[in-house]
Amino acid sequence: MRFRVPPKWPVSLAHLHHRHPLSGRLCFASSARNFQSRASVNGGTGSSEGSSFLVPGATVATIVMLGILHARRLYDDKKVEEAKEKGTEFEFSPDFKATFLRMLPLRSISRFWGFMMSLEIPVFFRPHIYKAWARAFHSNLEEIALPLDEYASLREFFVRSLKEGSRPIDPDPHCLVSPVDGTILRFGELRESRAMIEQVKGFSYSAISLLGANSFLPMIVQEDMHGESIEQKSDTKDTSKKSWWRISLASPKMWNPAAARPVKGLFYCVIYLKPGDYHRVHSPIDWNVFIRRHFSGRLFPSNERATRTIRNLYVENERVVLEGQWAEGYMAIAAIGATNIGSIELFIEPELQTNRPKKGLLHSEPPDERIYKPEGVGVMLRKGEEMAAFNMGSTVVLVFQAPASKSHHENGSSSEFKFCVNRGDKIHVGEALGRWNDR
Repeated sequence: MRFRVPPKWPVSLAHLHHRHPLSGRLCFASSARNFQSRASVNGGTGSSEGSSFLVPGATVATIVMLGILHARRLYDDKKVEEAKEKGTEFEFSPDFKATFLRMLPLRSISRFWGFMMSLEIPVFFRPHIYKAWARAFHSNLEEIALPLDEYASLREFFVRSLKEGSRPIDPDPHCLVSPVDGTILRFGELRESRAMIEQVKGFSYSAISLLGANSFLPMIVQEDMHGESIEQKSDTKDTSKKSWWRISLASPKMWNPAAARPVKGLFYCVIYLKPGDYHRVHSPIDWNVFIRRHFSGRLFPSNERATRTIRNLYVENERVVLEGQWAEGYMAIAAIGATNIGSIELFIEPELQTNRPKKGLLHSEPPDERIYKPEGVGVMLRKGEEMAAFNMGSTVVLVFQAPASKSHHENGSSSEFKFCVNRGDKIHVGEALGRWNDR
């Protein structure tokens, strides 16, 4: 038995390309000009003295959207609470909605909604709209950094920063903190072959499918009956060119490294961000980011019902994967997009653009990779440092190595990593996900 050697970083980098403007901007240019002309009353200060104010269509659409989303959220919350009272755990069960969603142009819809969310809202209406949003999705307005009337659009309000000290970072050097505000969906240790992550009871997907065929996820190469090692070729350039489509088409069954299994102490955690949550992503620990992969996939919803009905949801959706290393070994964070806007901002790479128009009809495209220089060092992130932001509610998946030693010290304590959260818990940035003792 021996460890698979992680692939060496290639010399030539796959830089970002195909930067096209949103296809819908020209279509909406005239409406945007009309919006701005109506929004600027007496210099845009919000004063309506001597003028009649006409509510823009975008503002009306926003208010209607808030009402629909609020009603749907109340319905979903009621169903979930009823299930919890009965002790029922939802199982994977595909339905007609999942099939119907595959037929919709969700990327175009998301770009259109992103345009609407970016339109400037008249100053007078801003506090009312944002307070309605907060009531609908349980956002805490007391911790936002700026007054409500200073957020020009819903998009700015959505990716808002918080007051200093609102998210204290656990100072314990032997704890991994949450990178986002959200709800714990799944967590555990990757043990079985192919490193399967549970999406929902009754269905799982492979970590390799999520992170990419070229991922340097630490796996142990098993030996056959004659003691000869079975080499894994998935991380070579030739094989990756042939097998990237397997990952893009989201079929863990097609990706079958039967001769490899995860190393001891390889864990995962899935955190879902609701629309009312704080939507910036922070570093869970001190680490070095070596590589970024951008998978231009679909934009299915990522709510609880979607996880129960859409197969390979996180693998099929557009996502940005960051891989690197921390003091205890491997670290990867996958930021997964969703319907409505769907874009992911990466603060360590501001030029990255997500949810771009596709050239072809197929959703399967090879991931765009970028290796951060200097090679072997990459980008250094400190625990609690801002690293990305979602423009709409979505999901973050962490895959990482951590101490898993069974040996005990003289005082009986163990160095093994243990999660200190439960499934369904609400967690905030900076709160501990798991801890381990000093060796």
